Parts: sequence; structure tokens; C-alpha cells
Amino acid sequence: MEIVRRIGASPKERGSMTGDTCPDIFELSDGNFAVIGTDATAALDAKLPADAARADHERIVVISRDTLLRAKGDIPNG
Repeated sequence: MEIVRRIGASPKERGSMTGDTCPDIFELSDGNFAVIGTDATAALDAKLPADAARADHERIVVISRDTLLRAKGDIPNG
């Protein structure tokens, strides 16, 4: 599995002063996506809707609205 490309604007393009530690979204060579964000598992796990679940190896990650909205145009439709 490899990172193929960034989805959306880079942290620096979104206004990060250093561009080093900001949310990011990447498309992977297997067609999946990887997300860098803030781990909010402890705060949100008990608040998941009844029809949602998280495996022990999964984390709930928060990214900024701006990160996702700026990625929208780069996300494939299919």
C-alpha cells in the first residue's frame, strides 16, 4: 500500500504557518483513503449513533471542515 496523492489542499495552502502538523487526506494505491486528524475516540466513542460501531483497531478522527470541503473536488465519484 502506497500513498498515491493528496486529496484537497495542502496544510500550507489552507493557511498552516508551518505546514507540518495539520489534518490531511490521502488516496492510497488500493483505492482506500488515509486521514491525518485529531484522535477524538475517547470523546466521541460513547456518542456514536446506535447503528454505528468501531472496532478495537479503529479510531474516530476529527478533521476540520475546511480540510474536507477543500478536498471535495478531488474525491472521485466512483
